Parts: sequence; C-alpha cells; structure tokens
Amino acid sequence: MTDMTGWSVERLHDDHAQALREEQVHYDSKTDHQRLRVFENPTFGRVLTLDGVVQTTEGDNFIYHEMMSHVPILAHGDARRVLIIGGGDGGMAKTVLKHQTVQHLTMVEIDAGVVDFSKEYLPTLSDGAFDDPRLELVITDGADFMRETEGGYDVIIIDSTDPVGPGEVLFTDHFYGHAHRALSPEGILVTQNGVPFLQGDELTHTMRAFKELFRDWTCYTATVPTYAGGPMAFGWGTDGKARHTDLDTLKARFDAAAIETDYYTPEVHKAAFALPPYISRLMP
Repeated sequence: MTDMTGWSVERLHDDHAQALREEQVHYDSKTDHQRLRVFENPTFGRVLTLDGVVQTTEGDNFIYHEMMSHVPILAHGDARRVLIIGGGDGGMAKTVLKHQTVQHLTMVEIDAGVVDFSKEYLPTLSDGAFDDPRLELVITDGADFMRETEGGYDVIIIDSTDPVGPGEVLFTDHFYGHAHRALSPEGILVTQNGVPFLQGDELTHTMRAFKELFRDWTCYTATVPTYAGGPMAFGWGTDGKARHTDLDTLKARFDAAAIETDYYTPEVHKAAFALPPYISRLMP
C-alpha cells in the first residue's frame, strides 16, 4: 500500500477517493466526533476538512460562493432581504454583501464556535463580513429557524454540509416546505446538492420535493476542483420567472452592481442551467 503520510485522504464515497498534500497543519481537533482540521496545501492554500471531507479552501471557495449567491440575486433583480442557512465560515455572507442592494442579511449557524474558529483560522473567507451592519447572525438550528420565521425573504441560500449528521435535516421535504413558505412571492431558494455523478440520489430527492413546491424548479452546475467527481449541482426553486431573465438584463444588473468576480459572469450564469443528459435523467 502506498505511504500516504503527509496527505489528507478524503473517502466520502465508497469507491472513490482524493488526496491533498499537507504542507503544514494549522489545527487538528483530534477528537472522536467530527474531527476538524485546517492544513496548508501548495495549490489551494488553507483547507478545512470535517471528518476528512473537504468543506472549503482558500483557493477555490470563490466558485461555490459566487454561484450560490450571484446567480439568484442577479436573477431576482431586487433582492433586499437574504437568508443564509449554514455558512459559518462567512464566505457566503461576504459574497452576498457585495451587493449593495441587499439591505438585510440573516445568517443562521447552529454552532457559534464555527464562526469563531473560521475567523481565527480562515479569516480571508469572511474578510470582515461579520462586522457589516447589514448582517444579523443568529445562532440556532437552521431547521428550527426556518419553521418559525415569519419569512419574506427574496433569496434563501442553503449552504449546508452533505446530508449526514447535523446537516441531514436540511434535506428533508418538511424543511423545503418551510423554506418555500419563508420566501417572498418572487423569492428564490437555492441549495447545495452535491456532485450528481457520485451523489445522484441526493439531487433526485431534492428535485422531487421542489417539483411539488415550486412552479419553476431545476438545478444548475459549477465545477469546484476540490469537490471531487465532476460538476456540483445547486437546486433552484421559485414561483417567479427569474430563471428566464435575459442575458442583456443580467449584464446590466451585473455592471450596475460593480462586483469583481473570478468565476461568475452573466454568460456563465445562463450556461450553468444547461444540463448534460446524465444530470437531466436524475430529475423526477
């Protein structure tokens, strides 16, 4: 067997693994429950893993965060109230708050320790977002919050872990139903739905729920290098017509926002909804 000393090996899938070299370990919880580690990789910078599974990296987090925030916000066109469930590292909040049209952002994180940890070990991800007066940080269970909130959100972003352990409840039909109720009439819900090539059931389950709840439901994709297995899927649900916003309108909104991006463009936005057959066949 090959010596993997000095490598972080991810075994999320039964028959597939990836490895990232560790130049320096900055943090290792070394506990039996949800082992949290931050290490330095020469390509991706600081890497955060949970039980050996990559959660985010300094190097490629921008793809995930830009596509989960800019796509629904610019498609909506007038998103003033945004809700993030999860996202304790602050990367999604930072990206949402780049939109000056967003007047209020509620971020719900189950563990305050994740926020403090991320500020210390991954400060570039939030980059001051937690100090923005538009951000309201709520420390509670995301499912409980969604069930009890009065709603009225223009965009809801479910920045969750995979559907195991504490994150499992964020993938249930009941949770999606509560999220639908919490949206404004033209509101948009986007969800993290894993890598369809290796996690097809996850996408199918979410899309089956969305089909029952929303007039317009589908997914879009983006390729994040450290999420092994090909393009990642993001669920999309709305009762409005935002998905069909034309390219010229998206360009005008993007120019007006004056946001610098490394992945998102209006052209990428439109193309992300074009699905290859192997993903289309996962739709109910």
